Amino acid sequence: MRISIVVLIIVFSFQLSAQDTLTLLKPARVFDGEILHENWQVFVRNKKIEAVGEKLNIPANTEIISLPNTTLLPGLIEGHSHLLLHPYNEVSWDDQVLKESHAERIIRAALHAQKTLLAGFTTVRDLGTEGSGYDDVGLKQSIEKGIIPGPRMIVAGRALVATGSYGPKGFHAEISVPQGAEEADGIDNLSKAVRTQIGKGADVIKIYADYRWGLMKEAQPTFLESEIKLVVDIAKSSGRDVVAHSSTPEGMKRAIMAGVKTIEHGDGATSEVFRLMKEKNVCYCPTIAAGDATSQYKGWKKGTEPEPERIQQKRKSFKMALDEGVQICMGGDVGVFPHGENVREMELMAEYGMKPQEVLRSATSVNADFFRLKNLGKIKSGYLADIIAVEGNPVLNISDLRKVKFVMKDGIIFKK
Repeated sequence: MRISIVVLIIVFSFQLSAQDTLTLLKPARVFDGEILHENWQVFVRNKKIEAVGEKLNIPANTEIISLPNTTLLPGLIEGHSHLLLHPYNEVSWDDQVLKESHAERIIRAALHAQKTLLAGFTTVRDLGTEGSGYDDVGLKQSIEKGIIPGPRMIVAGRALVATGSYGPKGFHAEISVPQGAEEADGIDNLSKAVRTQIGKGADVIKIYADYRWGLMKEAQPTFLESEIKLVVDIAKSSGRDVVAHSSTPEGMKRAIMAGVKTIEHGDGATSEVFRLMKEKNVCYCPTIAAGDATSQYKGWKKGTEPEPERIQQKRKSFKMALDEGVQICMGGDVGVFPHGENVREMELMAEYGMKPQEVLRSATSVNADFFRLKNLGKIKSGYLADIIAVEGNPVLNISDLRKVKFVMKDGIIFKK
C-alpha cells in the first residue's frame, strides 16, 4: 500500500512539472530590438516568445501581467564587463589582483551578477578575469545551474598579453608577481595558450593588441599582425571569435587586418581606422563610461570643470565612428565603475551623439548578432524569453532604462 501511494505522488508531481508556463505581458509599447511598436502584447510559453502583436489569442490558463506606462524590450546585452572586478576608487586594480583572495573575488562577482541581472542586463560578455584565472567559467556554470541568479555569460577566461607588457608592474626585477592576464608570444606559446584557454572554457579569446609598455609608458602595439592572425585562425577553427583591446591606430590596424571581431576602447582611432573597421565588418566597443569614471577618480569634477583631454578625445573618436557608419557595440567596461550601473554607457552614447533608438539597437540586436547569440536580442516569435520592462519610453529618454520594473530571463521572472 505504501508503495502505491509513493508511485501516485511521483506521477502527480510529474504531471504538474510537465504543464506549460503561459504568460501574457501587456505593456504600453514594445521595442522589438529594431523599432518601437505601440500597444503590442507579448505571449510567452515556457522559455520562448510564442507570439507578439496588438491582439493575441491566448489559452484560458494564461497569467496576464499588466505593465502600464512601460516599454518592453529584449533583455539588454552588456558587451564589455568584468564581473570579477569592482570600482577602482574602492580598491585599486593592482590591489585587487595581488591582495584579494579568489574566494573574496568570487563572492563579489556573484553579487555583481545579481545586480547586473536586476538592472535589466540578461547577458554579458565578460572580457577577462584580471588575475582570477578561470573563475568566470565557474561563475557562468553556477548561473546556468541555477545556484545563483545572474545573466547568461560569454567568458574570455584569462585573456592574452605579450610578455612584459601588462601588469601589475613596478617591482624589483628579481620579483615575479601574478599577472592580470596570460603572457604568451610566438607561434608555439600562442598556439598552446589559445588552445588551453579554449579547453578551460573560454567562449571568446581576448588579446591586448597594444598596451602602455612603450618608452615613457605610452601605449604601443604588442603583438605582430602575424601573431594576432595565428590566434584568430586557431580560435576560428573552434567556432570562436577574437576581440582586441586596442587604443593605438597601428594596434587597431593589425588587429582588424588579422580578423578580430571587435575592437575594445579605440580611443586613438582615426577616420582611416574606422573606414577599415567598416570595410572588414569589425564592431567598435567604445567603453565611454570607463574613461568617464577613471577621470573622475583622478579628480575631475564632472559638470563643473572642463573635460580632460582623454574625454575630449573619446568624444572625437566616437563621433568619427558614427560619421563613418561603423557598427557600434554597447559595452562600458563595467567593473571599472559599479555593476548594476551598466546604463551609464548607454546614457553617454546618447550624450555623445548617438540616437537613443540606435543605442537600444546596439545593446540588443546588434550585440546579439556580433556575439553570435542565437534567438536573443529581439522580441520575436521563437526567440528566447529574455524580456525587461522599464517605466517610461527610453526611445525618448534613454535614462528611463534606469527604471526597471520587470525582468524575465529564459521565461523565468526575476523582478516583478
